[in-house]
Amino acid sequence: MSQSISMQSASPSVARDRTGTDEVAEAAPAEARRAGAAPAAPPAQRPPKARQRLARPVLMLGGIAVVVVGSLLAWLNGGRYVSVDDAYVGAAKLLVSTDMSGIVERVGVREGQAVKAGDVLFRLDPRQFRIALDKAEAKLAETRLALEAMRQDYRRIERDIAAQQAVVDQARAQFDRYSALVRTNNVSAAAYDEARFTLEAAESKLASLRQEAAVQLARLGGRADADIEQHPQFLQAEAEVAEARRQLDHTVVRAPFDGIVTQVDQLQPGQYLAANTAAFGLIGDDRVWVDANAKETDLTYVKPGDPVSIAVDTYPGHVWTGRVESISPASGATFSVLPAQNASGNWVKVVQRIPVRIAVERRPDDPPLRVGMSVVADIDTGHRRSLGDLF
Repeated sequence: MSQSISMQSASPSVARDRTGTDEVAEAAPAEARRAGAAPAAPPAQRPPKARQRLARPVLMLGGIAVVVVGSLLAWLNGGRYVSVDDAYVGAAKLLVSTDMSGIVERVGVREGQAVKAGDVLFRLDPRQFRIALDKAEAKLAETRLALEAMRQDYRRIERDIAAQQAVVDQARAQFDRYSALVRTNNVSAAAYDEARFTLEAAESKLASLRQEAAVQLARLGGRADADIEQHPQFLQAEAEVAEARRQLDHTVVRAPFDGIVTQVDQLQPGQYLAANTAAFGLIGDDRVWVDANAKETDLTYVKPGDPVSIAVDTYPGHVWTGRVESISPASGATFSVLPAQNASGNWVKVVQRIPVRIAVERRPDDPPLRVGMSVVADIDTGHRRSLGDLF
């Protein structure tokens, strides 16, 4: 009985509490409107659970599809361009030297000067070479005279042979007469022996003259009337003159091609320059190319004639055009002084580099290209992949 009374007394209080709460909740917006504040936004409605379950797999499959399509497009458009950053500007270069040793008489160029083919670079003192040329020319004249004397001597020997032949004939006739008379005792044995010895001496001298004539004729080349200027001795002396003249000409060193000289200051007048010693450098400027060391795996579709886009590190934003001129038949390691020995058990495969020569097309307004500048070359192989390559 007491418990029911207490429950009844508690119910009106609870009801009052709920009524007060509702009144406060309804009074709050009214007070906010009187104060000029915006009413509070109703709480956002959460999406249904079914919609959430549907959106999740759609987003996952859509992301996968985007990745697959993007990868496929990248693969189809890939493989056409080959980029090589191990590339450098190249040009004709020469360490100027001469095959003659001598004292430098004059240097005709200065550092960085542009020269044309045939321009004088420097000169050696020519006096010793002029003396050598004069000596060779004198020897040539002496050889001509000696050959002419040999020809005249051969003709003299021929005349001596003819005269000696007459002596032999006379001695033989005398000996024949004495041989007939000695059998009839009309001539002494001493006279007969003297006639015999005279004949033998004449015949021996005749044989000696004929041998001498044969030797002289051999010295003349087998023909007494042959041209002296075709004789080996004359040709040798003439070659010595040509060599002496060549050496004299090489005392004046000229540019073999158009270019720019460098490191000129290391050569000074009065300096002794040994043969085949580099005097200074000459860099050609009429033709410039790019030597690119491409990976062997990038050369599948590269061929001579492919267009190339060339960017030089020194000139950002400036692009040159060119074409693949040639592809080396061997890798760069093939020509190294110490090629790799891959016969050991610790062999590790390394991607090889194949030199590719790229001809550069230059325009009048292009900046100057210097040998050794770093280059990035992009080769357009023109190759396009297809979906058939996947299967």
